[in-house]
Amino acid sequence: MNTIFLLQIAQDTTGVGIEQNYKEVAIWQAVSDAASDFMGLLILLVLAGMSFYGVYVFVERLLALKRASKADPTFLSKIKDLLSDGKIDDAKNLCIRTESPSARMLEKGISRLGKPVDIVASTIDNTGKLEISRLEQRLSFLATAAGAAPMIGFLGTTIGMVKTFNAMKNLDSLDLGTIAPGIMTAMVTTVAGLIVGIMAYMGYNYLVSKISKVVYRMENDAMEFMDLLHKPSK
Repeated sequence: MNTIFLLQIAQDTTGVGIEQNYKEVAIWQAVSDAASDFMGLLILLVLAGMSFYGVYVFVERLLALKRASKADPTFLSKIKDLLSDGKIDDAKNLCIRTESPSARMLEKGISRLGKPVDIVASTIDNTGKLEISRLEQRLSFLATAAGAAPMIGFLGTTIGMVKTFNAMKNLDSLDLGTIAPGIMTAMVTTVAGLIVGIMAYMGYNYLVSKISKVVYRMENDAMEFMDLLHKPSK
């Protein structure tokens, strides 16, 4: 009976010791440990720079697309009415006053009226491509960051594990204080790379979907404009 009592005391003491030695590490402390290594710090700085610039690109493009998406539902009908009445200059001025990709595209087409239809169509097509390239400005960075950020994070993982095993080979016994910085570098850089990559991937796909809607409207306006030019020949 005394033996059982002593075992119970030993178990309670061991449990208390484990609880006393256990200490939760804050996120900022884990990042600080990962940044204690030069390569870990360099990788985290690169990922932070990609993250900040990616957010800037996303917000700037989103605002630009919102401005491009704002369209007067009566704009095209007004253009048709003005052209039907022969008021070409008024139609051109209306396009200039309207801030949208479709308006700028049609303004170039109206300025070519009187020339062969093929030239007018080519002008509208080239202007449309230019407007699409403007909508897609800096969007390639998000696509690059979506693939590059996780790879950079995995590079930090490899560097951290190499550092850990290099420290372990000189140890006679396991010392967490020695191997912890390398493990922290590996884990924190991996998480940071995945977070930046996921954010860039989702932001890129969202903006692409917005651009597709604007492009569809531009194509529809261009077709209706060309149909209007073909009416007199019917």
